[in-house]
Amino acid sequence: MKKNKYLLLFASLSVLALLTGAAIQENFLKDWRRIQVQGQTDDGPIAVQLRQVVNNNLGVADRCVSCHVSMAPGEQSVRGAPLLVAHKPVVHDPADYGCTVCHGGQGQATEKLDAHGDVHFWPEPMLDKATLYAGCGTCHVALHVPEQSRLQKASLAFERLDCYACHRVDGKGGTLRPDQGGMEGPNLSRVGATAFDSEWYPKHLAKSAAATAGPWKTAFRTIAAEDLPLLGDFLQTRVAASQLVAAKSTFFSSGCLGCHKVSGVGGDAGPDLTKAGFKDPGLVSFEHVPGDGSIKNWMAEHFRAPASVVAGSLMPPAPLSDKEIDQLTFFTLSLRRKDLGDLYLPKDRIRAVKFGEREFATDGATLYGAFCAGCHGRDGQGRRLPGLVSFPSIANPDYLAIAPDALLAKTVELGRPGRRMPGWLKPDGLRAEEMKTVVAYIRTLGATEMEEDPKPARWVTAAPIAGKRIFASACAGCHGPDAKGAEGPALNNPVLLDAATDTFLVETVARGRKGTAMASFLEPSPVRSALTRADIESVVAYLRSLQGGKS
Repeated sequence: MKKNKYLLLFASLSVLALLTGAAIQENFLKDWRRIQVQGQTDDGPIAVQLRQVVNNNLGVADRCVSCHVSMAPGEQSVRGAPLLVAHKPVVHDPADYGCTVCHGGQGQATEKLDAHGDVHFWPEPMLDKATLYAGCGTCHVALHVPEQSRLQKASLAFERLDCYACHRVDGKGGTLRPDQGGMEGPNLSRVGATAFDSEWYPKHLAKSAAATAGPWKTAFRTIAAEDLPLLGDFLQTRVAASQLVAAKSTFFSSGCLGCHKVSGVGGDAGPDLTKAGFKDPGLVSFEHVPGDGSIKNWMAEHFRAPASVVAGSLMPPAPLSDKEIDQLTFFTLSLRRKDLGDLYLPKDRIRAVKFGEREFATDGATLYGAFCAGCHGRDGQGRRLPGLVSFPSIANPDYLAIAPDALLAKTVELGRPGRRMPGWLKPDGLRAEEMKTVVAYIRTLGATEMEEDPKPARWVTAAPIAGKRIFASACAGCHGPDAKGAEGPALNNPVLLDAATDTFLVETVARGRKGTAMASFLEPSPVRSALTRADIESVVAYLRSLQGGKS
């Protein structure tokens, strides 16, 4: 009996000690309490209490301001501990928008690891400092972003023409130069989001012509016609997040839209990336991913070696530098486009979603880079990858010399049924004018104009029976016994046979394609004899007989 009393006493004291410790921990030792104790205003110490920002329209209830007090509503004047500093100037008031809508993390937590989302069960960890601006993608879409080389030329043009003498952009420029003139012109850091006067250049010229002295006379110079479009590209991509724009430009140079959709535009071969930035780290394997188990590392390694990270992946490795891999990862992390009410839907998102404005520029280089470069290479020379069907060269001069624009256009428009090449003339693909631009750009990649062809589209009159025999012995090894493709492309393809002229088919076999496995069949090789032009015409007649499934 006495032992039971002692046991009960010991248990009661233990529970009392536990409760006392918990009370002390909760009321005196919490990090946010120790931080707030150091907070001061001109009126004295601040009240030590849980603080939070609630925005029902955005679904935000963030207690981050319990530590970062100066970011709480009405408390921007608090000072003291290093964490008690006001947010850097941004367009949005953190006291209204909260923290997690931009930064990620677990808003209702009050412990550091929990709040930052660095716990195994939380699906949306906080973005690190290097990818901070990826959070802008939650609401915003930068519009009309050009591919890498174009964006770089635009940035260099703005700098080369010394526009920084008068204008500040992303913290750079806009300083007075007593010896050379110059002035504090408008800050252009957000001019791409707020719009700018398209007639700025004529007005600048008029002011310069009217000036007799001062900066307008000494600092402003006329601008060459070829530089004006570059300055336009630079200005329309100034959205106060230059790192995000540069990353998006890399995305539009890497052919990702060829397989993936972003906000309803792109291919169907891969997953929709519109909310890829919300990928849950608890649902992926980090077995073959070096470094810490973060989605950032997972994505970077996935770009480098897709099949190693995701078993069975058909995605080709991205042939990019480490810097470009980092930019591609950055942009993919920014793809976290939440559904927003009209009250918080930004203008750029409205223009893209409701009015159909493109997120990418519509010049040939950008369209090709966004939709085609992933398979055909940035130079159009194609890609050969172990374990994957080879992607053909579309910039091969031998091909472009005999390929009519109608063939190029039909291939882009309808794709190649049964192959990985999709058709792009569709609501979620390319528009009619964009397709013409892509075809014209492909011509420039090969720097080759089509040779004149005086013959009609269909002129071969040879017998297909002989052609079938020749095809079986000379062509089937690469193109398959039924001409539906193997190591070489499919020739029994309705789009190809409908759009290709007889001259194109005959000359392809006769000349071959330099730089590829397709040699000229007018010349003998160690494994086969040469074909005559009559033989080649018989092969073409056989291919024509396959149209409509007839043999």
